[in-house]
Amino acid sequence: MTTTLSTPPAPTPEVEVTVLRDVRPWGGARSDLHLHDGHVTAVVPHDPTVPADPVAVAAGTEVDGRGLLALPGLVNTHAHVDKSWWGRGWVSYGGEATTQGRIAHERAHRDELGIPGTDVTLTVLRELLRHGTTAVRTHVDVDLGVGLRGIEVVREALAALGGAVHAQVVAFPQDGVLRRPGVLELLDAAAAAGADHVGGLDPASIDRDPVGQIDGLFAIAERHDVGIDVHLHDGGELGAFQIELLVDRTLRAGLQGRVNVAHGFAVGDLPATRQADLVAAMGEAGLTMTTVAPIGAAPLPLPALQQAGVAVGLGTDGIRDLWSPYGTGDLLAQTTQLARLSRFRHDADLVAAARLATSDAAAFVGRAVHDLVPGAVADVVLVDAENVQDAVVRAPRRELVVAAGRVVARGDEVLV
Repeated sequence: MTTTLSTPPAPTPEVEVTVLRDVRPWGGARSDLHLHDGHVTAVVPHDPTVPADPVAVAAGTEVDGRGLLALPGLVNTHAHVDKSWWGRGWVSYGGEATTQGRIAHERAHRDELGIPGTDVTLTVLRELLRHGTTAVRTHVDVDLGVGLRGIEVVREALAALGGAVHAQVVAFPQDGVLRRPGVLELLDAAAAAGADHVGGLDPASIDRDPVGQIDGLFAIAERHDVGIDVHLHDGGELGAFQIELLVDRTLRAGLQGRVNVAHGFAVGDLPATRQADLVAAMGEAGLTMTTVAPIGAAPLPLPALQQAGVAVGLGTDGIRDLWSPYGTGDLLAQTTQLARLSRFRHDADLVAAARLATSDAAAFVGRAVHDLVPGAVADVVLVDAENVQDAVVRAPRRELVVAAGRVVARGDEVLV
């Protein structure tokens, strides 16, 4: 396809769109999306014989989608928007290529880069918007050096965007929990102050006390009614053991559906029978997983996880930070990577990958529904693609991004 959205000019982001005309939701028939108060109210067949309302077009409340493919806004379920140096001059990578080495390198150099800072966080969030991400679960560092300042910075940046990005915050102990006395108390304070989740980090290999860290996190979660999201890099049986601890503790606490394993490399490492048993246990406990589709790691068994009822979300991880110079904020390109690593070729699998990065990720950002259906928040991304499969394979430019009923990006221009 060669359709573009070069005219008419984009409405200002303060204008709420009431009709998004002539789009193809999920590659289906041409339709008009009717919007009100930031939500989809109706999806009706597009009638090309009915002209657009010139007054509404001029006001920006009626937008012509020109037959482009429409997807729900992308949902980044694992980001670190407080840590990036995006927008600064190039920062050469340093530090040892281990988890502990990267932690130490980041702690030594983040202050000189103004991390965390509202300006760099805004830059990252705008990049996410430009690429069609309208909702994000972001981990925000909480440690003895920054306290809760990173969470304050992220909230300031989100407020500056006027709600264009919907976000949930994970108070994340990047430097460990129990090995740094006082961090557990900071996580408790973050939860009390409104963080949506408390995070953990490799309870065995970082804290050397998996039961202690997990018990501490669950105590906070139960006290403040928040979720838990644990970075787990440990592979093989060590990682599997920690997942089993999370399964047991989740069932005892009654927190099914509120405990997430981020990365979870062990799940992809295990032999088939052991993997099947672990995945079944995770499904029984309502654990979820998030992945960043890393090159070099064993891919997660996505069909088996889905069959067991283990929801999986996709994220970008860090974007140009002191851990790695890579990252663009383009979650659709990340979906391409996930599909390739998972060896997806069939149409149904490619569509499933797109749903994993959009509608299926609703619960990861606290939504009951995130889709192009009545009642959903009006987060819509238009791309010039033949169908959903084509969009996943090529990750074409986002032509238009609507967030909560407002046009927030058009082509390469971010309007907030």
